[in-house]
Amino acid sequence: MSKSSENSYTPPSAIPDHLIRYTTLRQFQVFEAIYRLGSFTRAAEELFLTQPTVSMQIRKLTDAIGVPLFERVGRNVKSTEAGTELYEACRDIFATLTNFEMKISDMKGLKRGRLNMCVITTAKYLAPEMLGEFSRDYHGIDLSLKIMNRDTVIERMHSNEDDLYIMGQVPEDQIDVVSYPFGPNPLVVLAPRNHPLVGKKNIKLEELAEEPFIIREPGSGIRDATFKVFESKGLKPNICMELGDTEAIKHAIVGGLGISVMSLHTLAIVGTDGPLAVLDVEGFPILRSWYLVHLKGKELSLVAKTFLEFAIEYEPIIRKRMEDMWPALKDLITEHEAIEKISKEQINNKKKVTEKI
Repeated sequence: MSKSSENSYTPPSAIPDHLIRYTTLRQFQVFEAIYRLGSFTRAAEELFLTQPTVSMQIRKLTDAIGVPLFERVGRNVKSTEAGTELYEACRDIFATLTNFEMKISDMKGLKRGRLNMCVITTAKYLAPEMLGEFSRDYHGIDLSLKIMNRDTVIERMHSNEDDLYIMGQVPEDQIDVVSYPFGPNPLVVLAPRNHPLVGKKNIKLEELAEEPFIIREPGSGIRDATFKVFESKGLKPNICMELGDTEAIKHAIVGGLGISVMSLHTLAIVGTDGPLAVLDVEGFPILRSWYLVHLKGKELSLVAKTFLEFAIEYEPIIRKRMEDMWPALKDLITEHEAIEKISKEQINNKKKVTEKI
């Protein structure tokens, strides 16, 4: 054995013999989920386990550790001091194993591997199809897709729990990330097919402000974009209902409860001739992009890098689908991208001048 090998050798006394004998990685996984979610029930749902199984795994882990890991607070659970220490250890263990798994996958190429993605709720009309196309080219890749509201996606990003995230608005003011635009995401005003405003041209915001409005939950990018349009005219939408689920909003519109601003992607399956109609309103569509996002400095696996390249190359398909649904978008998107390009060039030029100074 070389001198360097001797220096890196870990003596048997440093190995956690008791934990190796009496605990399992599965128990640590269950524990981590309960700690993060604050609930045995939610952990069971996330891990596709029964609640008795989750309880049994934690009971065995607690017996092995020798001290309580959780205490009950109403229907939820709160970590003990020992539980918090174990959680930090679990995160380190999982990060090391994930890094190892990533390196092994890179050695094998894309014959095997795993891609963990988390997307905002509106992206559920886009992400599954993209992953389906990706899996046709790379059969051996295991795919995991989690669909969450914006706040939860950002929380998961803070914890570095996934490889990539799809968002409609980059949270640059909340977390240091890298983002890649990969397709248009126009926001439009939707109303029931029998609404009096359907078919009317260039509807004024003042008129729209009198309509009952269904709005997304606080923190939603669509909610923020909607308020900005109204505020630009000194107006406020007449909010009659607040909902956090895209499908619930669509059903509420069809039921005549109000109108709402939504991504045009939500009509991808039924099209613009179904029970929901797109209104022609001044200031709309709000032209935004989809973004693939990851933490700045994160080392992407070969699988994640490949999907990132795939998504960017998928842009023409996304664009064509939007333009087929609403042909007038073609010129609007082209004009919007030209303005964005000029803005980016101006920002870059300003940065160069600042750097020189």
